[in-house]
Amino acid sequence: MIELRAHAKLTLSLAMTGIRDDGFHLIDAEMVSLELHDVLTIDPARSGLAADGPFSDGVPLDDSNLVARALAMVARDAHVTISKHIPHGGGLGGGSTDAAAVLRWGGFGIDESSLVDASRLGADIPFCMVGGRARVAGIGEVVEPLPHVDREITLIIPPLAVRTPAAYRAWDDLGGPTGDGPNDLEAAALVVEPRLQWWRDEITARAGRPPTLAGSGATWFIEGRRDDALGDLVDEGARVVVTRTVASAF
Repeated sequence: MIELRAHAKLTLSLAMTGIRDDGFHLIDAEMVSLELHDVLTIDPARSGLAADGPFSDGVPLDDSNLVARALAMVARDAHVTISKHIPHGGGLGGGSTDAAAVLRWGGFGIDESSLVDASRLGADIPFCMVGGRARVAGIGEVVEPLPHVDREITLIIPPLAVRTPAAYRAWDDLGGPTGDGPNDLEAAALVVEPRLQWWRDEITARAGRPPTLAGSGATWFIEGRRDDALGDLVDEGARVVVTRTVASAF
């Protein structure tokens, strides 16, 4: 048995910079790895996928799962149990970081051509393979490591999910808006899931400042430890998690 950690990804800032001729969106983002992580248990003696943990509901266990696709990319056969502590649809790269861990285990490199190949599975996978803190550009395949900055982050994870493709389609439909804050996708995510606005307003009222949307959502975050002010949102169905950035995802 082999046990791997797959650390969550947090997008601190996200600027949409254009659209390629093939329709893929170009970004300029700062991303960091968090202590929050899934655990993958790999058994090379058998095959298949299983999932457990607090966010395992709804995780696909067929060939559509990014872990299964990553295994195929490295031409390995194994049984993988994914212990889900990162919510899917939360903008924290849960599926991407699981796939990245499998690619690294399977011998996939982090050179430029390998990251381009990994980006074909998912735009967040190249960063998750490198980890730490980085500036991410292109469609996600350009990863420029940056010095580690130790940060404490409070995540507010509502009982909602936003599919990333839907958020990008909404951004297109809105005419490609740029945001007043650090995340250009926030307006689009609010169109896809209007209930996010209630959560943003409630967090702002309690914390005294507006939160930032993590990627395409649905997780909101505030820098610093604010679970004292936000803990009662658990009664509304949220999960409030205090975590830290990590210098390396491996």
